[in-house]
Amino acid sequence: MRTTKIVYWISTILLSLIFLYSAQMYFFNTEMVKGYFEALSYPSYIVIPLAIIKVLGVIMILWRKSNWLTEWAYAGFFFDLILATAAHQNAGHAIGLSVAGIPMLLVSYFLGKRVRSNNLNTPSLG
Repeated sequence: MRTTKIVYWISTILLSLIFLYSAQMYFFNTEMVKGYFEALSYPSYIVIPLAIIKVLGVIMILWRKSNWLTEWAYAGFFFDLILATAAHQNAGHAIGLSVAGIPMLLVSYFLGKRVRSNNLNTPSLG
């Protein structure tokens, strides 16, 4: 169980870092990112809202106060990674962080479920 928790936290932290890196690029290099979005046939007006949503998603995944919002954060990250990977592939770009994020997301999601279900089944020592 200890190994499962360690792998879960490593994958979750790496996933969070990918999305925080992406969000900071959107915030601090907005014009450059807007150009990329336009080149990929995405509307550029979604850059800042997407950055905000990425930060909120990381908060929800790490905070875990609401199972419903955590599930939506994982779903949003999944679709973001799949669509980003497809857009970059279609544009002929090299494989990037979006491809690396997919297995991290899956590991984080499924091991997180296992870790939480085991924590619920463990008797308290108090």
